[in-house]
Amino acid sequence: MTEPSDTSATGTPTSDPADLAKAQAVIAAARGATTRYRVMAWITGVMLLALCVEMILKYLMHADVSAIAWIPYAHGWIFVVYLVTVFDLWTKMRWSLGRLATMVFSGVVPVMSFVVEARVHRDAAAKADAAQRVIAGRS
Repeated sequence: MTEPSDTSATGTPTSDPADLAKAQAVIAAARGATTRYRVMAWITGVMLLALCVEMILKYLMHADVSAIAWIPYAHGWIFVVYLVTVFDLWTKMRWSLGRLATMVFSGVVPVMSFVVEARVHRDAAAKADAAQRVIAGRS
């Protein structure tokens, strides 16, 4: 997330209403991206677990899975949407490439999406709250 500038071009502190409004918009966008990511992380995690169940039934138990044969396709497309939300949040928060990789891979390791989602949400909320406090101190 872009930190709002606390000084003007001359180095003097600024509390220009336009700058504050822009900073508020950036924080709101980051919070929205966090919410979208959380929703998609949960959906992706649930679909990945459903895919694991489908594969166990199909390959280990040799059961007829024709009724749930749509799960791999649904999971694939849901994962694509998940990747978009990961990239959106990652760019807004300006996190490291390691964080991006962790978020991406958590969508393909069963249960990991739930664990990573909790950590990402906590970190994103803390960063947004800190930025909000900085802005509140300037107004």
